[in-house]
Amino acid sequence: MEFVLPLDKMTTSDKLAAMERLWEDLCRNPESVPSPLWHGDVLSAREQRVREGRAEFATFDAAKDRIRKSTK
Repeated sequence: MEFVLPLDKMTTSDKLAAMERLWEDLCRNPESVPSPLWHGDVLSAREQRVREGRAEFATFDAAKDRIRKSTK
């Protein structure tokens, strides 16, 4: 199925609402949305760092601040 959204005419609020509706629909059947293979690779690497004692952890607030700063 192909459809076209009038993105150039939609407000940011309209676009976010459309994304939320899509996300809600996808979440009804999460098993139908496969994770990419690289997700498993990333998780394995992180688990390995934890086992080796090389993992670094941050508080949620510190992580949010770091993300905000990196996206400016």
